[in-house]
Amino acid sequence: MHGLNPPQSAAVMHCEGPLLVLAGAGSGKTRVIVEKIAQLIASKRYPARRIAAITFTNKSAKEMRERVAKRLHGGDAEDVTICTFHALGLKFLQIEHAAVGLKRGFSIFDADDATSQVKDLMYGAKPDDIEDVKNLISRAKNAGLSPEQAMAAARSNREKEAASVYERYQLRLTAFNAVDFDDLIRLPVQVLEENPEIALAWRERIGYLLVDECQDTNDAQYRLLKQLAGSKGNFTCVGDDDQSIYAWRGANPENLQQMARDYPALEIIKLEQNY
Repeated sequence: MHGLNPPQSAAVMHCEGPLLVLAGAGSGKTRVIVEKIAQLIASKRYPARRIAAITFTNKSAKEMRERVAKRLHGGDAEDVTICTFHALGLKFLQIEHAAVGLKRGFSIFDADDATSQVKDLMYGAKPDDIEDVKNLISRAKNAGLSPEQAMAAARSNREKEAASVYERYQLRLTAFNAVDFDDLIRLPVQVLEENPEIALAWRERIGYLLVDECQDTNDAQYRLLKQLAGSKGNFTCVGDDDQSIYAWRGANPENLQQMARDYPALEIIKLEQNY
């Protein structure tokens, strides 16, 4: 705790209930997350294995893992889950694969695999139209929509066409025992929302959640956070309400306001001092 300013200390010491830390670049937010992980373990509130810190990029996850390893002693650093949203979704599906009709050892389609499947399903279509439909399918998945929900939400003819391709594309993925990148969030959300007993087991597994760059969450990621946190909301979200760098990936900065509505007990701490 040495060297933290008062708002940083307050964020580290707030260990029960939902907390949103609003912090710009250079305000020491990563340090707050690392110190908070140390505090949660030292206070015996949560063992390291029940703490998960979620980042947006592999680079951020690697940096945080290195900083946590320097700060913690013994095996605790190894036991904390520090990964991206998608890596957490993958871990979830590896355990709960049966709940979505996947077999063990399923594969993950990359962007090229996904494009070639959509191209095949839209045989003879122009490249721009294929790209357009692929983006609409991705947007629907990032909003946490199934093919049926995407069809129900479709307004334009192009959206209806995309929803129809989405349905056939998903059948193909199932036939290949595969998921795509967007499914790594959408499918866990579907399982958690439809199976309260699985949701309960995962809340037991992950007792405390820390989420970095919360303003970059899309709707599916925010719903995943909500399902894992449950109604108690034992989480710390760190976000910058002035920037969202992932708008192109369906990021919805309004999720920060939604959080205050979903969790009336939400405490907000601002880190306004830059270093």
